Amino acid sequence: MSTPTPLSEITSLLHSWYPPHTADDWDAVGLVAGDPEQGVTKVMFAVDVTAEVAAEAAEWGADLLVVHHPLFLKAVHSVAATTPKGRTLATLARAGCALLTAHTNADRAVGGVSESLARALGLEEVEPILNDPGVAIDKLTVFVPTDAAAIVRAALAEAGAGTIGDYDFASFSSDGIGRFRPLEGADPMIGTIGEIKTIEEVRIEVVLPRGHRGQVVRAMLAAHPYEEPAYDVVEVADGQVSLAGTGRIGTIVRQSLSDFAAVIAEALPETVHGVRVAGDPERSVRRVAVCGGAGDFLLDDVLATDADVYVTSDLRHHPAAEFVEKGGPALVDVSHWAAESTWLPVVAARLSEALDGAVETRTSTLVTDPWTMRL
Repeated sequence: MSTPTPLSEITSLLHSWYPPHTADDWDAVGLVAGDPEQGVTKVMFAVDVTAEVAAEAAEWGADLLVVHHPLFLKAVHSVAATTPKGRTLATLARAGCALLTAHTNADRAVGGVSESLARALGLEEVEPILNDPGVAIDKLTVFVPTDAAAIVRAALAEAGAGTIGDYDFASFSSDGIGRFRPLEGADPMIGTIGEIKTIEEVRIEVVLPRGHRGQVVRAMLAAHPYEEPAYDVVEVADGQVSLAGTGRIGTIVRQSLSDFAAVIAEALPETVHGVRVAGDPERSVRRVAVCGGAGDFLLDDVLATDADVYVTSDLRHHPAAEFVEKGGPALVDVSHWAAESTWLPVVAARLSEALDGAVETRTSTLVTDPWTMRL
């Protein structure tokens, strides 16, 4: 039997893929129950944490249940087993099974819910419909005497500047001539009061997270030999190249809307809801927009794209009707649960690979779509 992996290690790994701080402010994500120091050998994944899913996890012997939808999205004042949620939590607790939620943070992440749906439907060249904003970046430029440049560069790096992806101590330097005249009251390290002085200087440029601006500038001033260094800080525009974001849009082999609807029905688990289509069945589609979960909040944004069809869930009558009237993409409405279930095997395989198979993973076999009959 393999050595159990600490829950804290798995939690950190999942949070690195689906950062909790990227969740919507109304959401409730992260570790819900469990001791971070407990060992984990089995992890189950599910869309919903219902009483039946909790029982399935307990029967299988899962040490951790990872779900998409929060058990406690709204505040509660009791988790007694006299309530449905309390009974669900009690089932997990008796089995020693921890609970972790990744919801809107998993929706928009690279390799997350919307991207998994896009891949399951065969989309290529996938990118977000709305890019998440990147980390706010500044660029600092400072002019330093040549013999002090190495000291200032090191101080900037130690203060948090010059990190680009997996690289740090990154900077650009160019040589030039500095010119200045000390005035009365100055205490120049170099030069004489009232006389113009020229000196060989290095122009140093570094990028830095905007939140580190104060500490980086203070570190630069402390390391700089001049009484009044010349420098500037500019805010860098977001390049809008983040691979994370809301929804996904991509390309399929050109086909009719009717044929693509059949592809969707085949790719997703069968549910009572089925696949609903709004649009001409013979319409040609190539560009496809998708959003896992309830996606009518994105209708205006999808309308502004070149999508031929938008695949999502929980579309309401009036927004859908008004959207179709505008002559934009066709609409395909699928089961909320079915669309989001496409993420489960993706994250299960990712965790197993990341831990070199040290934990056994499994996706729940239960259909938790609430609709059970259609006449």
